[in-house]
Amino acid sequence: TWRKMGKSLPRPQAILSISAHWITKGTKVTGNAQPRTIHDFGGFPKKLFDQQYPAPGAPELAKLTKDLVTYSHIQTDDSWGLDHGTWSVLLPMYPAADIPVYQMSIDYDQPLQYHYEIGKQLNKLRDKGVLIIGSGNLVHNLGMVDWGNTGKKFDWATEFDTKFTEWMNKGDHASILKYQQILGTTARMAHPTNDHLLPLYYILGLKQPGDELKYFNDKFDYGSISMRSVVIG
Repeated sequence: TWRKMGKSLPRPQAILSISAHWITKGTKVTGNAQPRTIHDFGGFPKKLFDQQYPAPGAPELAKLTKDLVTYSHIQTDDSWGLDHGTWSVLLPMYPAADIPVYQMSIDYDQPLQYHYEIGKQLNKLRDKGVLIIGSGNLVHNLGMVDWGNTGKKFDWATEFDTKFTEWMNKGDHASILKYQQILGTTARMAHPTNDHLLPLYYILGLKQPGDELKYFNDKFDYGSISMRSVVIG
């Protein structure tokens, strides 16, 4: 499916990725010209550690992004690169790695509204031909993973996936911003920590009147991981 998306979407001038795997104090963007491939995981086959994604960076766009986001002070970071939340998606989409890529970090200490508001201010990047990707999971509970992959889905996981999708379809961002209060235990089961949900708030902030939503990869893995993905625009 990711390969198909790379062929069906208009070819971007650059890509900004907001990955669940770059958590920082404050919000940062990578400003390096040649970002390194980061293998930020353990216990997986050697083939994954051998993967490289040598895409060029986008220093000028990083500067523009800093200027566009007035909701918060954005810092430039040259130490990070492309983590697996970014390259694992882009490798099948754009295997030539010839499109400039940069990342934005997530300040986990900030409220949901913060991430949503920054997403709104990133919208002008779309006019520059920048593809903005939020890389996470709609449901993400590693502690409840069914390692036998029996195909079962937990009721709370299905409920969360269904309700959140319903809100997105209705454009009910007010409920999405209060999902923890509304869904209670279901929310806590779907996201014991919500780092993998936060990238979606940036993407929903981008939505403009008339933008359509299209879903793909709307499947569960191992019972407690919803891979549902959404395209806006």
